Amino acid sequence: MTSELLYSPLFGITLTLSGYFLAQQLYRRSRLILLNPVAVTIVALILLLLLCDIPYEAYAQGGRVIHFLLGPSVVALAVPLYRRRKEVMQRWRPIFFGVLAGAFSSIFSACGLGWFFGGSREVVLSLAPKSVTTPIALGIAEKIGGIIPLTTAIVVFTGCVGAMCGVEFCRLLGVRSSVATGLALGTASHGIGTARMLEVDRLGGAVAGLAIGLNGLLSALLLPFLVLLFG
Repeated sequence: MTSELLYSPLFGITLTLSGYFLAQQLYRRSRLILLNPVAVTIVALILLLLLCDIPYEAYAQGGRVIHFLLGPSVVALAVPLYRRRKEVMQRWRPIFFGVLAGAFSSIFSACGLGWFFGGSREVVLSLAPKSVTTPIALGIAEKIGGIIPLTTAIVVFTGCVGAMCGVEFCRLLGVRSSVATGLALGTASHGIGTARMLEVDRLGGAVAGLAIGLNGLLSALLLPFLVLLFG
């Protein structure tokens, strides 16, 4: 009976949603940026699975359902973008070229660090789509020969770091424009960073949502070409 319950999709879904709800309540009460709900939920789930000796395969039955919902959740970011479409369209040039620069810098910085520290070709290619939203990043990694689990981990880690310190880092650099901050977070830390930006400013969040899609599209076009070019 216990085995059937553990391997039921309902177990993984319930565990994930319960953990996120509690983490969100903790964040709302503390307002500490380091207690980002996504990051706290990930750490809590890992510790729970390890301490209770629950096989990852059991949790993954429900985790696959959550993974499927990543696509629709990204599409849902089009709602705030549609509501602020006029303001966004007035800034289309800096937005497009900003995302283009961000896509190039993200790819080359990740690959450069991987190569510098002696990573294999597979590891370097796995790091390349680190700033692309998870569904697109996994598709890119599969096509260019990356390691899917490593790509998943680095993409989530990048998003959590951006959500925890992205806004504050932009302010430290003297960036006061919500549009520029949203563009940076959406390009560098995809959906998790965009969720954080939506808490700060709606227009910035709308731009961040647009940056997710543009960065995913540009990276999907650039990375296979760059892999062929540099072989």
